[in-house]
Amino acid sequence: MIRSTPRVDRLPLANDTPQVFEKARDLWAIPSRTQDRSIMASSDTTIAFQGMPGAYSHLSCREAHPEMDPLPCRTFEDAFAAVHDGRARLAMIPIENSVAGRVADIHHLLPDSGLHIIGEHFHRVNHHLLAVPGSKISELTDVHSHVHALNQCRDLIRELGVTPVVHVDTAGAAKDIAAQGDKSQAAIASSLAGEIYGLESLKQNIEDAEHNTTRFVVMTREAQASVHADGVDYITSFTFRVRNVPAALYKAMGGFATNGVNMTKLESYVGPDFVAAQFFAEVDGHLDAPAVKLAFEDLTHYSEWIKVLGTYPAHPFRKAAQGG
Repeated sequence: MIRSTPRVDRLPLANDTPQVFEKARDLWAIPSRTQDRSIMASSDTTIAFQGMPGAYSHLSCREAHPEMDPLPCRTFEDAFAAVHDGRARLAMIPIENSVAGRVADIHHLLPDSGLHIIGEHFHRVNHHLLAVPGSKISELTDVHSHVHALNQCRDLIRELGVTPVVHVDTAGAAKDIAAQGDKSQAAIASSLAGEIYGLESLKQNIEDAEHNTTRFVVMTREAQASVHADGVDYITSFTFRVRNVPAALYKAMGGFATNGVNMTKLESYVGPDFVAAQFFAEVDGHLDAPAVKLAFEDLTHYSEWIKVLGTYPAHPFRKAAQGG
């Protein structure tokens, strides 16, 4: 049984965390190596993400854009700013997880980020139980990680009878465990975090749900119009605010139904005046497709404003998940 209510580590990720992030902001100017050639990292070859080195966002950057240099940022706003300031060309931003749901506050941040979505990436989350070399599972007393990672590994935590300790970041928890050098402490984080901080993986694939997957969007400063091509599946992401009239949402959605446009996401969040709701939505199809165009024309009649965040090719994961 779990010994107690999860403790919360209220200290910084580590004593040198501020310095780590300050250094991370300058990584784009440090010579790096890609495969067989030495290059000078620049904004054109840099992709920003939120989190410590070794975070799942870092791993997603390596999967989706192995040719680019990852830039760790403390907050989502810092990642957006890195693109705006020209220190990175892209940002890898998580927006939802198949177990934990949508990332908190991200749908408030995306519309005001000033960036545009040009792609998506799906990362299958494989949690590892990490500890300092020489540690034994039977001797562990505490396990450290982000609250979502802890919740996603409840079965193992209950089986081991260890106390979960909440950190603000999975990779940060791994970094702290490495710094402490205590063999009774473990972290739940990525294999990459284990490599970076010199930890040993005592057990892998410890998540409760086999479908544990995080969806990321890739964002950039300049809007890049994706040319509509036949045979290619597209996703269009947008936000809108309905007019404060009866059945406004019902009528606004009618255009998508009558034109046969499949809406894959519709999430509401309160506006600043608490009068009319704002929505984050996604539909299958390119903005230039005739049916999508007609649906958006209907949407404009019942909305105060509409903001298209991007039209981009659907990731192959979607078709594979549907057995296509």
